[in-house]
Amino acid sequence: MKKTFTTSGTCSRFIDFELDGEIIKEVKFIGGCTGNTSGLARLVQGMSVSEVVERLKGTVCRGNTSCPDQLAKALEEHCLKQAS
Repeated sequence: MKKTFTTSGTCSRFIDFELDGEIIKEVKFIGGCTGNTSGLARLVQGMSVSEVVERLKGTVCRGNTSCPDQLAKALEEHCLKQAS
């Protein structure tokens, strides 16, 4: 299932992600530092949502967030919506 998350407080504007159950199939950051965001997207591919959230949540770059933190928030938000 493909989803789009609107980021806040980062150079990237959106995060597109696709999951297969609990496993991350694909992540694409729209905007931001291409090298860092494409590297991050490749690293999390094939990982479980819970592992990615645990590892990335709270990572800070600018202000109180970062692209990795925003990805964790996107995945958490998705999981909360699925649970309700």
